[in-house]
Amino acid sequence: MSTPSDSTAGRTAGGAPESPPAGPATGPGPAATLQSIVPGETITVVHLLRHGEVHNPEGVLYGRLPGYHLSELGRCMAERAAEWFGGREITHLVSSPLERARETAEPTAKAFGLEPVIDERVIEAANEFEGKTFGVGDGALWHPTIWWHLRNPWRPSWGEPYQQIVARMLSAAADARDAALGHEAVVVSHQLPVWMARCAFEGRRYAHDPRKRQCALASVTSVTYAGDRVQSLAYAEPSADLLGPADIQQFGA
Repeated sequence: MSTPSDSTAGRTAGGAPESPPAGPATGPGPAATLQSIVPGETITVVHLLRHGEVHNPEGVLYGRLPGYHLSELGRCMAERAAEWFGGREITHLVSSPLERARETAEPTAKAFGLEPVIDERVIEAANEFEGKTFGVGDGALWHPTIWWHLRNPWRPSWGEPYQQIVARMLSAAADARDAALGHEAVVVSHQLPVWMARCAFEGRRYAHDPRKRQCALASVTSVTYAGDRVQSLAYAEPSADLLGPADIQQFGA
């Protein structure tokens, strides 16, 4: 879940890509120092696309629950992402199996004549609070029945371990890179998995404040590989003008 300040962080005019800000290079990620291109290396780009806004009027932390689809605004965001990819050499498309991700992939699939590959490795993170609501000021987090799940924010104790998320996302990204070798791939996933992949690539700490993730709805985190090495990262928000209150109403996105 992000905040308005997270949605605007790192944005350039028109949602153009921008190199992400430097983060603390003390985490266990494999690419704390991004590499220079060596002449003759094959350049491939993997775009990690977060899905668009979900219709969720009850504010449920839906996680991996089925039945959560894009809102009308979310569908506009998906179309905007497909437009943003226009003119690029997108030759491979991957999606999380969840409805909101598959629906986000549809306009890009249509634009490039691709059949999305459904990959369980890019699914939303598992979460003990799935199906619950946590409204602002409702005191839900003070209920004794959930305290045990909050005991270790470094792992975290309330859901899938960060290291496990990183391992599956980096594996999926590498396979997408190989499938699109010399061209570009799009992987439609979810906020936490995309952010954890970026933390690994940049050598950031895995434990973090969820409110400070730079991964807005329908945003694109682009990973450029030189051969099989990560050469650079960039971030863009094709739906920047559609964000705002909508972006902070996404639970388990």
